[in-house]
Amino acid sequence: MNVPLSRRLASVLYGAALALASSVGTPAAADTPIYSDALGSGWANWSWSTAVTFSNASPVHAGAASMAVTYQAAWGGLYLHVEPSLDGTSFQTLRFWIHGGAAGGQRLRVMIYRTPSDSSGGYDVTAAAGSWQKVEIPLTAFGGPATVSGIVWQDTTGGAQAAFYLDDIALISGGTPPTATPIPGTGRGPTLRIDAAAGRHPISPEIYGMNYTDEALALELRLPVRRWGGNSTTRYNWQTDTHNTGSDWYFENIREDNANPGSLPNGSAADRFVDQDRRTGTRTLMTVPLVGWTANRRLENHPYDCGFRVSKYGAQQSTDPWDADCGNGVHTDGTNVTGNDPADTSVAIGPDFVAAWVRHLVARYGSAAAGGVAFYNLDNEPMLWNSTHRDVHPQPTSYDELRDRTWAYAAAVKSADPTARTLGPVVWGWTAYFWSALDAAAGGAWWNNPQDRLAHGNVPFIEWYLQQMRSYEQQHGTRILDYCDVHFYPPTVALAPAGDTATQALRLRSTRLLWDRSYSEESWIAQPVYLVPRMHEWTDANYPGTRTAVTEYNWGALDSINGALAQADLLGIFGRERLDLATLWSPPDATDPGAFAFRMYRNPDGAGYGFGDTFVSATSADQDRLSVYAALRAADGALTVMVVNKTGGDLTSDVTLAGFTPAVAAQVFRYGRADLAAVKRQPDQPLGGGSFTATFPVSSITLLVLPPATGPTITPTPTTTPTATLTSTPTPAPTATRTPTARATPTATPTPNPTRTGAPGGRRVRKPLHPVRP
Repeated sequence: MNVPLSRRLASVLYGAALALASSVGTPAAADTPIYSDALGSGWANWSWSTAVTFSNASPVHAGAASMAVTYQAAWGGLYLHVEPSLDGTSFQTLRFWIHGGAAGGQRLRVMIYRTPSDSSGGYDVTAAAGSWQKVEIPLTAFGGPATVSGIVWQDTTGGAQAAFYLDDIALISGGTPPTATPIPGTGRGPTLRIDAAAGRHPISPEIYGMNYTDEALALELRLPVRRWGGNSTTRYNWQTDTHNTGSDWYFENIREDNANPGSLPNGSAADRFVDQDRRTGTRTLMTVPLVGWTANRRLENHPYDCGFRVSKYGAQQSTDPWDADCGNGVHTDGTNVTGNDPADTSVAIGPDFVAAWVRHLVARYGSAAAGGVAFYNLDNEPMLWNSTHRDVHPQPTSYDELRDRTWAYAAAVKSADPTARTLGPVVWGWTAYFWSALDAAAGGAWWNNPQDRLAHGNVPFIEWYLQQMRSYEQQHGTRILDYCDVHFYPPTVALAPAGDTATQALRLRSTRLLWDRSYSEESWIAQPVYLVPRMHEWTDANYPGTRTAVTEYNWGALDSINGALAQADLLGIFGRERLDLATLWSPPDATDPGAFAFRMYRNPDGAGYGFGDTFVSATSADQDRLSVYAALRAADGALTVMVVNKTGGDLTSDVTLAGFTPAVAAQVFRYGRADLAAVKRQPDQPLGGGSFTATFPVSSITLLVLPPATGPTITPTPTTTPTATLTSTPTPAPTATRTPTARATPTATPTPNPTRTGAPGGRRVRKPLHPVRP
């Protein structure tokens, strides 16, 4: 029997409690055998992607047979399920024997399932070659599960592993729980290799950007770029300082808080956004509308203008609790209101409206080259306009429409400030990379016969879009697109809380979506994404010289160490893979662990000396357990090395150096599970010239700063950053989910699931939760 995908994902590691012994102990009377020559009473095989032989003749630990286990696909799992469930409080220890065969080295993770869909704990085990080893794990290490419905041994490599063997598996009820004494080698980490003379390339500082960061955090992080974006910017009126929320919140015109509206357009929320960036030394990324409409007027109080008034269009499924006449545009029978008047909320605009706004910003702040607004996003997620802004744009966006709007509006931006940089097409995610909203509008299995794409030579949308931007430059002599910009939200984990152990493990594993051609996304995308290399392929082939940007991404759980580890990994990947610009959607609070991931790169010492600016070759023998990134720092010639321990145990690794001669010791800065409130300066790490050995604690981010043997050095004053104490855990926004699909080709454009993230009465509604696949 197979189990659902949700049961297949491994848990976050918290360390194994293992013990060596030379013989099998005699079970006490109340012990429960799980396997001894055969499965025990009530136990059944629920494994997935795994071949299991329960009568293996050799090797055998005791008795006549053992279990032979072979993973047949990545992340396969041996799953032994029991019915009825057992009382977990009756047991103290899980005991089993494992043999790695002639090869050994198989890496797996042990989990206890409290119910068939709820796992507890996750513990690394590495099988030794040629011998049996006894493994004992106290149930307290699994969180003391009240019930036991199953036990899983899961592949943690995502690759091929040789068969291994299990025998004499039992839940032990009595005696003293074992002491955590690891099998030799269990705490050994993978070898890390740094070559400062190889793989050199500049790291763009703009990869460390965010959307809507508050001023104090932006200042502390020396935030390089900050984005004004999201659905509400699509119809922002810079003259009246008013935006329309679209489907995020009843299609309402909401005025921005403004103490002196009589002075508008000066002093608008957009102006104040730029003002903050100038105070913090941050470059501004401003979103300008391409949709052809903007909010028509500013009202200071309720009732606000809205797209689907109940008094005009009839009863609707939902209405604004503060404005009962404003509906969600859905009839009570579930069908959309159609034929509404866009003038209820909006006024038609053209490229001149955007050009005038850019001229206003240039007059107020100077050109981009002179320190004014540096970047302009060409609207926001236009392949969702027929959902997010369907009161004014009910028709699905096509290839031709987005090309024509980009040509007109991007040219308007460049005419007003030729030194500014533009980013497009700013599409929402995976399916919009390959097809248009018009393709998806056909419904059914539209991807098998995408009419819009077929009418354009069957060229995937972004590739065609880049070709059209190149054609414009060839015809007019002006580049109007500088960055190929997409959004990416990884399924299951994006915008989500930390979740159970399986979700946490998936979050850490799924950072491979950014680069790994061999890693397939594990739900509805169901194929390799390798996002940043793919983007380079798009630009190199279709519009050379175009830079790459991801102006919205989020791996979730920024209020937890799990999310911080993922975020630190992402920032390292961005630098290694040569992404040019990235802005995290929905910034963390200053005391959230996710903020500390950024501090580790931007300001770990409190003095502004962080990760380097020239990437150099850095490899880990096991990136899933211990990822490593390295860069030279121009300010002082130091070699900086960032190491992320994504496991639940301390890992001691050999670090080899080439192409760099260090001083006698490295400075060490660390953030991790041991202290979630501060980056801590650690004792210096002695260096042995060409290599050294270091221990990287459980669930931690470590920055090693290796000064050169000769040349200038800067020794920051040891500080703790910041001194604030975490007093509460922010409640994460709920996340949309996606229904998995078995298809191996990109899937249909989802239908958005609008969710308001702001409050009525003037606070910005920035973005809905990520769209849900129908």
